Amino acid sequence: MEHIEGNSHMEQAEQSLQTEQIARIQQMERCLDHASQAVMRLSAALDEYANAQDALRQLGDYYGSDQWKHDFADDLAGLLPPDLKRGVLSEDAVWNLLEDVRDLKERMADMLKESK
Repeated sequence: MEHIEGNSHMEQAEQSLQTEQIARIQQMERCLDHASQAVMRLSAALDEYANAQDALRQLGDYYGSDQWKHDFADDLAGLLPPDLKRGVLSEDAVWNLLEDVRDLKERMADMLKESK
């Protein structure tokens, strides 16, 4: 009887280890799925951001330039069509976007430092 009980305890221990192993593998599988999805979304976002670089350069050059100041003054004077979308002439929209870009670059640099 003792021999059978010994095997039973060993079998239970093996089953317990296997249960832990299965739980560990399932947890790591969830980590893999989560990380893979995040990397794919980040990659797509970086592609989109890369494609926006020319637009960001143009906005940076335009904002605060003599041309922007002229367009801004004409808007204040009511010389532009009232239905013209003109967020670019607000004093905050372009500035805030360019600040967001600076913050994003700092954030990415910090993340790269932390991952080393």
